[in-house]
Amino acid sequence: MTTKFDDLLGRFHGYLASVDDALVRDAVGRIGWAMPARVLEPHSLGCLRHLDRAAELASAEARPLVRLVADQRNDLRWGQTYNEADFGKEFIDNYGWLEVFGTRGHFVNDEVAAGLLILGPDIVYPDHHHVAEEIYIPLTGGTEWRMGEGDFRIRAAGEVIHHASKVSHAMRTAEEPLLALYIWRGGPLAQKSKITGTVARGRD
Repeated sequence: MTTKFDDLLGRFHGYLASVDDALVRDAVGRIGWAMPARVLEPHSLGCLRHLDRAAELASAEARPLVRLVADQRNDLRWGQTYNEADFGKEFIDNYGWLEVFGTRGHFVNDEVAAGLLILGPDIVYPDHHHVAEEIYIPLTGGTEWRMGEGDFRIRAAGEVIHHASKVSHAMRTAEEPLLALYIWRGGPLAQKSKITGTVARGRD
């Protein structure tokens, strides 16, 4: 069955196939890409206002995917794991994710989940961890990332970031938004992360 989201899945796959990294190649090779579509009602979020800027910032390799997502934003089901009571209104107005495939995404996959995360400018996603192994690829640069007890450091667009199971990690944006591709595997695919940090924007 052809759906209006087939191009989304195709561009998502195409971008991942262009990433020259052994971990990503392994993950992509283990995914069965002939996934059935899931019918979902669209759900919009305030953070989608950052998508046009993300498309401007994205690399040439990622731009076809990001531009398609920006164009289709109002047809897609965007989600949030947290609410205003968890982190406050500013965070919630600048945070959201799109699951392209997984246990609740636009395509059905019970073994791996993947999609896109948005964080607006000047936002801290505090230290958190989860059982599932996670691979991140920022599609925009300039965001600081931290893993474990390490310091925050800026990661470039296209850089592969690997978080093993239960390893704490955090992100904080500066003047530009973050759009990052993620892959979850090897654990509960819809598990709420355990938060160990705060949204306070302290410096190291």
